[in-house]
Amino acid sequence: MNLEQANRRLCMRLALIALGMFGFGFALVPFYGQICAALGVNSLTQRDSVSNTQIDASRTVTIELDSNTHDLPWRFRPLVNHLQVHPGELATVEYEIVNQRAAPVTGQAVPSYGPQFAGEYFKKLECFCFTQQTLAPGETRRMPVTFVVDPKLPRDVNTITVSYTFFEVAGRGGKS
Repeated sequence: MNLEQANRRLCMRLALIALGMFGFGFALVPFYGQICAALGVNSLTQRDSVSNTQIDASRTVTIELDSNTHDLPWRFRPLVNHLQVHPGELATVEYEIVNQRAAPVTGQAVPSYGPQFAGEYFKKLECFCFTQQTLAPGETRRMPVTFVVDPKLPRDVNTITVSYTFFEVAGRGGKS
């Protein structure tokens, strides 16, 4: 056998090996899907059947929203007065605030709850009450509160009232 035939034979063997590797890689995709489905691991086909098991859909809690200001020239109100949530369900509400003073004003919101012990079960994930708020003269701002009612809330509690009161922060912003 001459050198040219040996090279051609080697090239054919390498091409067959490359073709076999491509075919093996191509066959792995459905094979991997079948293994994952059989083991229940990383199943991409069953995502629609996944649900949040922490939500107690068997009951509904009414959240009543209230807002106040204490010696502060702001108009402050929730955009909805109440809403219905299932314990464990993530919910978001918005409040609107307007600085009616001709100067910047800084305030801090303090929440209170009715019944008083309900604060233990009202878990805020995002809230304007976490930080001081400074509003420019005439500024209007919408601020969200994202929360979840703990499913451990006693079953006899059907309504939680959440009231935010804004107080002016001393030494911040001017008084007119």
